[in-house]
Amino acid sequence: MARLLSRYVFKEILASALLSTLLATAVIFLQRVDRIFEVLVTSNSSIRTVATLFALAMPPVLPLTIPFGVLVGILIGLGRMSSDGEIIAMRAGGVSSRRVIPPVLLFAALAAGLALYASIRLGPLSIRESTRMLNDLIANRLSAEIEPRVFEENFPNTILYVRDVRPGETVVWRPVFMADITPPEQRSSGMREKAEGPLITVAREAIAVSDPARNRIELSLRDAATYEMGKDGAAHDQSFVRGEQALEAAPPAQVKLLPFPEMNTRQLWNYAGPDWIEARVELQRRFALPVACLMLAMVGIPLGVATRKGGKSAGYVTGVFLAFFCYYLALITLIGLAKQRTLPVPVAVWLPNVTFGLAGLLFLARMEKPGDRDLMGSIQGFFGAGLKNLRAGRPHSVGRRMGLMPQVVDTYILSSFLFYLWLTLSSFVSMTLIYNFFELMGDMIRNHIPLIKMFTYLFFLTPALVYRILPISVLVAILVAFGVLTKQNEITAFKACGVSLHRLALPVFVASILFSGALFAFDFYYVPGANRKQDALRDEIKGRATQTYLNPDRKWIWGAGSRIFYYKYLDPSDKTMAGAYVFELEPNTFRLTREISAARAHWSDSLKTWVFENGWTSDFRGTERVSYRTYPVATFPELTEAPDYFLKEALQDKQMNFRQLASYIGDLQQSGFDTVQLQVQLYRKFSVPLFALIMALIAVPFGFLVGQRGAMTGIGVSIAIALSYWGIDILFQKIGDVSQLPPAMAAWSPDAVFSLAGLYLLMRLRS
Repeated sequence: MARLLSRYVFKEILASALLSTLLATAVIFLQRVDRIFEVLVTSNSSIRTVATLFALAMPPVLPLTIPFGVLVGILIGLGRMSSDGEIIAMRAGGVSSRRVIPPVLLFAALAAGLALYASIRLGPLSIRESTRMLNDLIANRLSAEIEPRVFEENFPNTILYVRDVRPGETVVWRPVFMADITPPEQRSSGMREKAEGPLITVAREAIAVSDPARNRIELSLRDAATYEMGKDGAAHDQSFVRGEQALEAAPPAQVKLLPFPEMNTRQLWNYAGPDWIEARVELQRRFALPVACLMLAMVGIPLGVATRKGGKSAGYVTGVFLAFFCYYLALITLIGLAKQRTLPVPVAVWLPNVTFGLAGLLFLARMEKPGDRDLMGSIQGFFGAGLKNLRAGRPHSVGRRMGLMPQVVDTYILSSFLFYLWLTLSSFVSMTLIYNFFELMGDMIRNHIPLIKMFTYLFFLTPALVYRILPISVLVAILVAFGVLTKQNEITAFKACGVSLHRLALPVFVASILFSGALFAFDFYYVPGANRKQDALRDEIKGRATQTYLNPDRKWIWGAGSRIFYYKYLDPSDKTMAGAYVFELEPNTFRLTREISAARAHWSDSLKTWVFENGWTSDFRGTERVSYRTYPVATFPELTEAPDYFLKEALQDKQMNFRQLASYIGDLQQSGFDTVQLQVQLYRKFSVPLFALIMALIAVPFGFLVGQRGAMTGIGVSIAIALSYWGIDILFQKIGDVSQLPPAMAAWSPDAVFSLAGLYLLMRLRS
């Protein structure tokens, strides 16, 4: 009988623990896959490579999520047994409730072993192997299909501008402007040590063939010309009908290994370098988190057995509270103290385990004493106090017909939905914040960042997480809420009274519409400001220089008409340029029509133009240079681009609302900068908030369909839908970033796919 009971308890907690672990892992994992999708979209990757990269991204997360899953599984499994009276039945039959301890601790020990293996072996190995694979893919993704009408700076000492790109097996560029800014003394021709300024090459057309093996693009130029002026005023121009040239690409930006997470355990143990505190924290954490499975289990057993009401929702509430707001928060705070050398590293990392272990022993000793209270019910009551009155309003009777006016049942369904929404959103945001803390912990220690500053960063990061995670939380909340109603046969009772399922779902749809509008307003008024603050704090934690968001390297600017400005230095306060060049081009062939050079130029407010000093100007007719003159001072009234025209604030899309972003894109496009990624993000400003409603369209039919299997099945289905949503969303975004789809289509395609799926399921729903 003992073996039968052990198998029953083991099976009862297994499914809930697996689903909770998978859910927590998916939420954290999907926050970190942008880099993988970006590389995969821009490279020729096999399905096996894609699957391997995604599989390798999971093990580093498991040591953090397995303890949470174990605790929630125990609380839900034992809580269900207690709320259904099975624990009372055991006691009535003379079986002590302590009989559940051995199978639960065995389960926790097996989970701890899995977490330990992931922590000390799989995690570091996965980080090293995934980094190697990503770097191999990056090294082979060179493409001739560049972005047109932008200044391409991925070629060392060469600036490239192409007006139109015709993709295909043979990529054609029309027309082409190239500037070789290699110092004259380093150029290949012996005559060019006397050259002044960049070597300009233009072509009516170029056939471009990428050569990833040699990291370059082979060009076959048609109807081309080169222009170069010597310091002595002698021109070195030439034109040719056809010519060959190779553009050497810059070495691909490698994905860097994280210094301590990628080390194996033996290396960490023997490390004695300057960052020894960070190494010791990482080493101790690798062992402490798996042991947390056992410590949290010891606390979870008496809490689960003592429950009287609430069942699975109470288990999830308590699991979130104990795991995130007690254990992980205590661990974060103590590690901060260790970083400040207030506590020894082993004491800081292991103290939460010791505390939970002692509390667990105390609770276990009191399990069979008379007068044990419903601890989980009390905890649930504490957290659900704000919704208690609403949730107590169960409808005692329902008329045969319900109109569109608000009813008591609407309040009942809406309160259940909002309760699970709050629970899901808070747990998802907490998971991600804790993961971000551990990710940045090494930088915090290395750069001597106070713990209060880290908490400030996490505070300003929270709005962005709420904005991103709320649609998925809506999905999970609807699935669980309707799943519980269906499991308890309340949906059957409503249908028997003539109430349509569509009518029951109406308050949830209305709430989802309001959430979509709230997300749009949230992103317009608050999220950009919070993102600016959290980005600045993240830069400080990472040890990067404080950003002014002004990029001094943007020296090539497309001016009005067919005119290109190049300068070596720009002082906006003094309104002066140093080493200024202006290239005026014939629009169809990019042949030079005039070139202006000056050692210095300053803006005249009275003349509304630039005053050039100590320079020369040259005019061209066709391929011939027809004039050349030097000047001490000269003005060109047609050059009306003021100094502000050359200052482009390098903001990120998430730091602007849609109006600011649209204006920013227009400003950059005028100057010849690549704005495709920003255009995708502009359309996403409208498409992302709408996903709260779209998730409701998907979740309502699934909630009724899977409801007979209970809330945990709803959570399992929500995991599959969430993975599909995040995967498709990121995939289309990255495809749009590389111009494989128009920006609007890339942003709206996920909405279209899931909207059609949701409408189809609603139409097929037998209400």
